[in-house]
Amino acid sequence: MATRQDLANAIRALSMDAVQKANSGHPGAPMGMAEIAEVLWNHHLRHNPTNPNWADRDRFVLSNGHGSMLIYSLLHLTGYDLPMDEIKTFRQLHSKCAGHPEYSYAPGIETTTGPLGQGITNAVGFAMAEKLMASQFNKPGHDIVDHYTYCFLGDGCMMEGVSHEACALAGTWGLGKLVAFWDDNGISIDGHIEGWYTDDTAKRFEAYGWHVQSVDGHDSDAIDAAVKAAKAVTDKPSLICCKTIIGKGSPNKSGSHDCHGSALGDAEVAATRAAIGWPHAPFEIPADVYAGWDQKAKGSKTEGDWNAKFDAYAKAFPAEAAEFKRRMAGDLPANWKEATDAFIAATNDKAEGIATRKASQNAITALAPVLPEFLGGSADLTGSNLTAAPSFKHVSGKEPGNYISYGVREFGMFAIMNGMALHGGLLPFGGTFHMFSDYAKSALRMAALMKQRTIAVLSHDSIGQGEDGPTHQPIENTSGLRYIPNMDVWRPGSSTETAVAWVAAVERKNGPSSLVLSRQNVAGIKHDAAQFDLMRKGAYVFSDVAGKADVIIIANGSELELAVKAAAELNSAGTKVRVVSMPSTNVFDRQDKAYKDSVLTPGVKRVAVEAAHSDFWRKYVGLEGAVVGIDTFGESAPGGVLMKHFGFTVENVVATVKSVL
Repeated sequence: MATRQDLANAIRALSMDAVQKANSGHPGAPMGMAEIAEVLWNHHLRHNPTNPNWADRDRFVLSNGHGSMLIYSLLHLTGYDLPMDEIKTFRQLHSKCAGHPEYSYAPGIETTTGPLGQGITNAVGFAMAEKLMASQFNKPGHDIVDHYTYCFLGDGCMMEGVSHEACALAGTWGLGKLVAFWDDNGISIDGHIEGWYTDDTAKRFEAYGWHVQSVDGHDSDAIDAAVKAAKAVTDKPSLICCKTIIGKGSPNKSGSHDCHGSALGDAEVAATRAAIGWPHAPFEIPADVYAGWDQKAKGSKTEGDWNAKFDAYAKAFPAEAAEFKRRMAGDLPANWKEATDAFIAATNDKAEGIATRKASQNAITALAPVLPEFLGGSADLTGSNLTAAPSFKHVSGKEPGNYISYGVREFGMFAIMNGMALHGGLLPFGGTFHMFSDYAKSALRMAALMKQRTIAVLSHDSIGQGEDGPTHQPIENTSGLRYIPNMDVWRPGSSTETAVAWVAAVERKNGPSSLVLSRQNVAGIKHDAAQFDLMRKGAYVFSDVAGKADVIIIANGSELELAVKAAAELNSAGTKVRVVSMPSTNVFDRQDKAYKDSVLTPGVKRVAVEAAHSDFWRKYVGLEGAVVGIDTFGESAPGGVLMKHFGFTVENVVATVKSVL
């Protein structure tokens, strides 16, 4: 019968063998955290390898994702559908065992990790989601939402600023079901960390409001006791500081950065085998070790117990049970289309000339009663982003609700939202000034990479925001977001387009959306109802002329009105102008060629108008066309003054059109 040390050594062997075969990877963290992993995954983690996605499983996040062979070893050994052939293809093309854990590649991977600090921040989002879902669905005697979030993290995660943002908020929320294990090995890529990381981490986390313990990370009994103690503290998140030796078992490289980011080498792998008493060939796991790790039977029973609990809940609360299943599946309510069609039509009938941030708030207000999974928030800019609705109730972690003040934590907010979306049952959106989407860019990118439904509400979208000046005026930000694969960016030019953008963002199940919204008012436009569905294609013919147009003006946002006025002047002078509204270039690019050609007729000169960097629009206007844009930083002045100063006038658009004809 295999000992606990044998089980831990299986992780060491698999990790060093896979890294050696790939000649690429990080063996140090898996080898150093082997005992911690064995204690957690074999004795505390509630999971079922035969059904990795059951609703009330514990969530596990490997925030130090460079140590990916740790989670691949655990998944393989405990019985997930990750065969040894996949382990052998570690870091190779199309392998489920990618260089860093990738969500949806291998079963049991809860989130993509690698950009340090974001994994622990996702874990905070998981724990916040658990707490919110429990408050919404649990009934006396029926706790159907009752699971922990466990996270491994290293020194790099501790250094990254986003972890500070998230962990401080976790303490404020009192997330008693969040347990983090710090791999305190004193090593990062550059070597021993004394020259660049001397925080008293334990005191810092105590100051955040966490329950903190310190243990020998290679003492299984001490680790087990620490986990039990952490779970007994229900009103604080827990940090277990685990003093470890990186690459433990390697006679010549353990305790140094030599085993952090490169293979040990054949000679050192052989020496390590001898040192840890592992006589087996590479990728060979003895039957008794597999038996000691196997969690399939235990996991199936754990899930079965929960299923029985849920069946009892469904009998007592059938409506709530049905709603829980709908929300965890990510399905929209049955009345969604009816409600949103009516909302879009009513918005169009009003044709209000308001800022699109206000039109967005109107959309949030209308959609919130239809979407109980809606979870709003802002990074300390609620009154400017206009992200709150009258029906929302503020939640701080102490009281249930559906609107979160994240504080001035743009990056943390969007990374937390990723964790919430991955957890399931919630549809999070968060607001900040568009300029500060740069702070959050990596989290927005991760949402796109993982195909998660989150919504970024980004107000004050251009120089039109005015007096705050160039530090707050986005120039290149909109283009930057558009370049993120799988990110849908919407910059609507009317209240109706804003309503359609919100509905499209909610309906989108395979990726995030960014709504780029104005501070200044846009024109009050009443659209033809036939245009509603065309708006959802990302671009459409807003106004046209008889016969073939001489030129096409493409615009969006507050500049749509400018394009319309310029077209009217040109048309009256005999130049035939089509105006195309393009609120989402990403969505338009996905349309078929026939539709795109019907909007942007091949061979017709084009001029694009957007108060943003001009280079992006060359893909639509070509070298023969022109762009009315802005390629410098802004200035501090009222928005209308700046628009005129930088050439966003009817006169300049007309002159630009004439220059290309």
